[in-house]
Amino acid sequence: MKGASMKGILAAALFCLFSLSGLPTFAAGLADVEKHPCCQYCGMDRETFAHSRVLIEYEDGSASAACSLHCAAVDLANNIDKTPTRIAVADYYSKKLIDAEKAYWVVGGGKQGVMTSHAKWAFEAQGDAEKFQKANGGARVGFDEAIRAAYNDMYGDIKQIRERRKMMKSKKAK
Repeated sequence: MKGASMKGILAAALFCLFSLSGLPTFAAGLADVEKHPCCQYCGMDRETFAHSRVLIEYEDGSASAACSLHCAAVDLANNIDKTPTRIAVADYYSKKLIDAEKAYWVVGGGKQGVMTSHAKWAFEAQGDAEKFQKANGGARVGFDEAIRAAYNDMYGDIKQIRERRKMMKSKKAK
């Protein structure tokens, strides 16, 4: 217990040291992550999932920040009466936000997705999507196909998430 406490104290001290030192942190380059650090649907840290995060801006000036296309699809369904003016997704490699509709998407393949077992990754450059696909499999698609896949996978993904959380909860209770 003492070792764990010391590790926590050391981690907190290092975090404060770097935060206060003025050294740039990874999140400093991700303004949307600073403004929306956690996914509003699942609570996941958007900096940790910077490679899959999504930012939706609506006509009324509101915005929604998600960790993945899965959670972005939940938001779009929940806000059916709001018109999105911009859907930005992170480029898998650079983590820079890009236009989701202009991105080159790879759906499926061997790499585990975020909030889904059927991965959906975005790339700014076609060559990057091809390189990723060659290494990991999957199909290259457009945004419409990627978001459709997110909706089609929704039931299975949510069922799997609930089962995983139930299992984790029972382990904590023991």
